Amino acid sequence: MDNYMHLLAWGGEGWGDDFAWGLLMTLQVSAVAYVVAVLFGFLGAAGKLSKNRLPRLLADIYTTVVRSLPELLVILLLYFSVASSAERVLKHFGLVAETFQFSSFWAAIIALAFVCGAFMTEVLRSAFLAVPPGQVEAAVSIGMPQHKIFLRIVLPQMMRHAVPGMGNLWLSITKESAIISVLGSFTELLYTGYRAAAGTKQYIFFYGLTAVLFLAITLISALVIDRIERRLNRGHH
Repeated sequence: MDNYMHLLAWGGEGWGDDFAWGLLMTLQVSAVAYVVAVLFGFLGAAGKLSKNRLPRLLADIYTTVVRSLPELLVILLLYFSVASSAERVLKHFGLVAETFQFSSFWAAIIALAFVCGAFMTEVLRSAFLAVPPGQVEAAVSIGMPQHKIFLRIVLPQMMRHAVPGMGNLWLSITKESAIISVLGSFTELLYTGYRAAAGTKQYIFFYGLTAVLFLAITLISALVIDRIERRLNRGHH
């Protein structure tokens, strides 16, 4: 037992501070990527629900391609191809300095969010279609502006239907955040566990600790999601 406590000491003698930083990085990456994924989801859902053919086509291509390919492959393509191409274009037109480089953190965030956003698109689209159209028609008939219809009638009911799916995507993205460790710029929770296990040969202990921390994230998140669902479903049976 004393040996394990020594392994989790803070500073150069143990891995306690490394695991704390890895946990913080996992939560930070997951939270930021999730927010960006929600934005992608709203844009994708708006495209799929649009009466214009071009936005519908683009949204369909987005969701079909992303959901058909392995997530790691999509992230690698976006991180290494799209980011570097965008850098070259910006430098070519003189919009940035020759030494400019995209932040590896934000490149990874956008890549992860882009993948999650495809699934978020379907969740939000389904939630929108679950809103009774008669309520929207009634609001239009009394002259309510479109933005108020969305904020006061559509969005609250959308969220009631969307939260279960959005909650599942949050749980998914906390685990998928481990994928970005392959990009070589991040020391999130899984990569920290790998380094600690490889450095000390205490594989069962450190991989077990990593599993416990991920389980803690999931259990706490599930409790929060359940509270949100209960609150949004008050008055509905």
